[in-house]
Amino acid sequence: MSARPAELPRIGAPLADTHAHLEMLDDPAGALERAAIAGVSLVVTILDLTELPHATAQELDSWLADSWERLRDWEVGAEAPEVLLALGVHPHNAKSFRPEIETRLVEMAADPRVAAIGEIGLDFHYDHSPRDDQRQAFRKQLAAAHRCCLPAIIHLREAHDEGYDILQEIGIPDAGCVLHCFTGDAELAMRFVDIGCHISFAGPVTFKNADAVREAAAVVPLDRILVETDCPFMAPEPYRGQTNEPAWTVFTASRIAQVRGMDLAEFAKAAYDNSRRVFSPES
Repeated sequence: MSARPAELPRIGAPLADTHAHLEMLDDPAGALERAAIAGVSLVVTILDLTELPHATAQELDSWLADSWERLRDWEVGAEAPEVLLALGVHPHNAKSFRPEIETRLVEMAADPRVAAIGEIGLDFHYDHSPRDDQRQAFRKQLAAAHRCCLPAIIHLREAHDEGYDILQEIGIPDAGCVLHCFTGDAELAMRFVDIGCHISFAGPVTFKNADAVREAAAVVPLDRILVETDCPFMAPEPYRGQTNEPAWTVFTASRIAQVRGMDLAEFAKAAYDNSRRVFSPES
């Protein structure tokens, strides 16, 4: 007999999943449908310019239309989430960053659905691309975020010191900067907050051995905190190890509200308002 599904926390306020990879899910429309029912009103999905970015851009409208149709059939009164796009070249693929990719990045950034440049940064854990290629791609894409007046979504793994230095060298974009899927401690989080970054927490904040991450979530200023799934990766407890999806943002938000001693609806609204200021300041 399979385990009974966990009941989703009732958040009582809109919530945003600020980092998803919808194209990696088997059924993006179904994921958006379930996100709507869970109370997720905004999803930011990532497009890697070396991995068929046009597929997501072209299919997004059909995913949303399908999710709207399913929600009408359910008659639950929920609306499909707004979906915004972030585009860039992940550090894993930095070896493929070429002048033509940089040109396409700037051209595609003009799409009104594009809300950020990302995810960009450094990954010295896997080193799928040579480190010099990662550094060059990070610098150029961070500079593009400045030119395009868009926030940057930053991926750093075992490279926080060097990533920090590059952010200081190129500068934090005026539109903002998000350190995504944060898994460090409170001291590291505040180091990036102090230079102007938002800190985004994902499923790891719910893991049993993640006390340091929860301590970071407790001290990051409320106006600098975001929540995400990084789906299909990093599923939160009680679904750790399974395919993650935007609806499960509610488990991460619930755990952070708990460690901060806040009402869930109050925390969710604050995190949602933060996401709107960063990703859609004119809405």
